[in-house]
Amino acid sequence: MLTWNAPPLLEKMSANIFHAGSVGAGQTAKICNNMLLGILMVGTSEAIALGVANGLDPKGLSEIMRRSSGGNWALEKYNPFPGVHENAPASKGYAGGFGSDLMLKDLGLAQENAMTTKASTPLGGLARAIYAAHSIAGHGGEDFSSVIKLLQKHG
Repeated sequence: MLTWNAPPLLEKMSANIFHAGSVGAGQTAKICNNMLLGILMVGTSEAIALGVANGLDPKGLSEIMRRSSGGNWALEKYNPFPGVHENAPASKGYAGGFGSDLMLKDLGLAQENAMTTKASTPLGGLARAIYAAHSIAGHGGEDFSSVIKLLQKHG
């Protein structure tokens, strides 16, 4: 019988270690998590862009939503609007972080898995389409929070 001996090695790389199940379960958990993150970032970006288009301060709006029912990790830790969180990629020209093309890849993996398992993931599919358009527009190398650029009012 094999035992799971990876935790001592993995603990050196991350504080959060989970045993998701049998072989392949970790990959499934990763694509599910990243699909949700992509959906959250698109929704967060869309909401902030709408507020800003209506003259709201992005920092104030983000705080209102963070403390209300719209609160999520993107608002609290990784805000897509420049200047809201000084350490977020948005405040550093969308440099560093998790690239938009990597998010697009993971959203594609989630959609492939959903097709294989006949799972319904319409928001995951829409997020993938939005990230594909963002990548085609030349932003694939930027952090995935740069998707707000695609959703902001222009002109």
